[in-house]
Amino acid sequence: MTQLSDKLQIVPANAEAAFIPPPEPPKARPESAGPTLEEAIARNEALTEKIEALDAVLARPLNEILADREKAEEAALAWDRFGAMWMLSQRAMRRVALDLAAQLGVSEEEVVARAMANANAVLNGADEVDLGGTIAPAQMQHIARHRSFLRKQFK
Repeated sequence: MTQLSDKLQIVPANAEAAFIPPPEPPKARPESAGPTLEEAIARNEALTEKIEALDAVLARPLNEILADREKAEEAALAWDRFGAMWMLSQRAMRRVALDLAAQLGVSEEEVVARAMANANAVLNGADEVDLGGTIAPAQMQHIARHRSFLRKQFK
């Protein structure tokens, strides 16, 4: 509760003195007040950049836009099919390895441990064998380019 004495100001007897109201305390900005001017300017600049990028795309003829989309869809489909082929081959080879291991009395754990050891040997450059020509040099180079990522998968 505010008291009357909090609002009173005593004016000096000097006739040249002017009445100066006390400064108002700064008002707290409510959370629902929205962004600050700086935030609004930054957001406006970001949106302007997005609009300019969209305008650049839309300024192109529709047949070019659709051709790019078709190329992207074809590339995505090719990668999807490649992934399916890779998963199929991995499952088939795993099955062959486990069947042969069972015939030799080797456990699944031993097969997995040997596969991990071989993968790590390739990743560490200790196994550069092309397996009788079935691994192309380009495949080994591809593995080498992604070594750091692949190492994380085989820990």
